[in-house]
Amino acid sequence: MREKTELLAKENIEFQNIINELISNDVVLQMKNFTQHYSTTRFEHCYAAAFYCYSICKKLHLDYISATRGAMLHDLFLYDWRIKKDRKGLHAFTHGKLACENASNLFDLNNKEKDMIIKHMWPLTFKLPRYRESFILTFVDKYCASIELFKHLRKKFNKKKELRTV
Repeated sequence: MREKTELLAKENIEFQNIINELISNDVVLQMKNFTQHYSTTRFEHCYAAAFYCYSICKKLHLDYISATRGAMLHDLFLYDWRIKKDRKGLHAFTHGKLACENASNLFDLNNKEKDMIIKHMWPLTFKLPRYRESFILTFVDKYCASIELFKHLRKKFNKKKELRTV
């Protein structure tokens, strides 16, 4: 048990070291000001996706560093996606490219990280992800969004339940 606890602590430190440069950036921190799904901020959503990608890719002996970085930056856009203003195209189809442009302006990204960010909405992106890590992010992103939805629904259900019992 102690060995497992020590391993988890080392992995958590490694995960934090990978994303530290990203989550210390003022622009990335601005994602905390935008709701992604229900009560989850965009920063929280990306952080969770980064942790899952890190864990899965490390276990599968894939490029977990690129996977973690790509996942942390996959939704780096600073607007409320529910409000259509001057944007061209539908958000679901276009925000991956915008997030990649934003991330590329702030950090040196490798091709894998760019592919992950641009194609994380596959199959809506039409073009297949090029790397296994990109596929993993597409599924992790949908998993995180589902968890965020169920968390919201549970909260809403419990609130209604409380009202009925009062």
